[in-house]
Amino acid sequence: MARSIIDKLWDDHLVADLGEGTSLLYIDRVFLHERTGSVALKELAAANRRVRNPEQVFCTMDHIVDTLPGRSDSTRMPGGTSFITQTREAAHAAGITLFDIGSSDQGIVHVVSPEQGIALPGVTLVCPDSHTCTLGGIGALAWGIGSTEAEHALATKTLAVRKPRSMRIDFQGRLAAGVTAKDMILALIGAHSASGGVGYAIEFAGEAVRALPVEARLTLCNMGVEFGAWTVIIAPDQAVFDYVRGRPYAPRDQVLEQAIAYWRTLPSDPGAVFDREITLDCSTLAPQVTWGTSPQHETGIDGTVPDPAGEPDTNRRQAMERALAYMALQPGTRLDQVPIQAAFIGSCTNSRLSDLRARLHPGQAGGGTRGPGPRVSRGRVRVARVRLLDVLLRRRRELRLRGTRGLQHQSQLREPPGATHPHPPGEPGHRGRLGHRRPPRRCPRPGALNAAGRPTWKNSPASPPSPHPCCASTSTPTPSSPAAR
Repeated sequence: MARSIIDKLWDDHLVADLGEGTSLLYIDRVFLHERTGSVALKELAAANRRVRNPEQVFCTMDHIVDTLPGRSDSTRMPGGTSFITQTREAAHAAGITLFDIGSSDQGIVHVVSPEQGIALPGVTLVCPDSHTCTLGGIGALAWGIGSTEAEHALATKTLAVRKPRSMRIDFQGRLAAGVTAKDMILALIGAHSASGGVGYAIEFAGEAVRALPVEARLTLCNMGVEFGAWTVIIAPDQAVFDYVRGRPYAPRDQVLEQAIAYWRTLPSDPGAVFDREITLDCSTLAPQVTWGTSPQHETGIDGTVPDPAGEPDTNRRQAMERALAYMALQPGTRLDQVPIQAAFIGSCTNSRLSDLRARLHPGQAGGGTRGPGPRVSRGRVRVARVRLLDVLLRRRRELRLRGTRGLQHQSQLREPPGATHPHPPGEPGHRGRLGHRRPPRRCPRPGALNAAGRPTWKNSPASPPSPHPCCASTSTPTPSSPAAR
């Protein structure tokens, strides 16, 4: 019988059928962070249980830590220091790998995981964070869990999971220059709502997906949870195999070749049946931005703010009215005419080396654009009445060892006037950790969320476009498309 990639990975990790649609699955990797890591590890120790296979468990400091240079265990988040120190103590006691503050390998969990070769095609990986589905971009079956589930996975290497329904989304067509993976997922959410994927494990497929570089695929899958999905995945291909090769925790030599032979069997079989299928034409997409407080409040950057009066559903109309009040926008306003005061680049959605290149050269291939696209001010991001709050949240090791074309080290980057370049947290600006005393009135940023209370600064409305319009916007006082620069 023809099987999907989700069916194959589910079957390969099945330990036992628990009945009523629930399976006991083997978990290959567990990744923790300081927000919940100490909770799971301490509860495990209190129950006199040990971490099973500690060499397959990892932890990084990324949710609570400050971003300012010279940071320590002290943090602006109330009680945050205790989370950090207790996680460190518990990680050392359990014998797991910790990417601590000050380590060149420390960074955002969903960025560190694939870049270190911890997340691999075909593995199951869980983490107490909703954006763990990011790792579907390299073909891992990965999903977010709670601290209690993390404790169970740590002790037994298994989890009881009810198998979700299956969906395949076919992203057809070629992306125009300056259009990225972030625009693809925002367009999907805009067309089918932020709850369109609830209850589904989703495969992203199609011409537009296959053309994406690996890091752009990670961005695409990162926001699967904003679509409501249980998880999302993209079948691994040669681009992924090349990406994995040479990573610190990836298999090597003959073992790698054996792994690749298995990975080649994972794509869905012809004729595989899904509970639901969606097709999205990407050939006409423009860069996307949001005008409200949900990813489904999106439109093209050349669009206008919609009028809630035209929405017949009372609940949706009231939600639109609240969103526009929070964003301080009026119906009919052209989004490319909305004044901005800052541009922010970061978060687990867009915080990789390709996003740094996009900041220097908006429109280039990093992040998933097709073709070189135009540059901004001959390769320098020019700030004109707009502060570029450059929080790319990069791991320094990646910049040092994997940087190319003059990006060998962070110190070689040509920083524009007014830019800041803090250290990596997982939720940029969470509780004011960027340290800016005067928050900007409006700040586009390429994160995953634009909910009220979740922008970079409290009461500073933000819209989550890709890095490319963010970067292009730093040379103008309004949101801009890189194709227009």
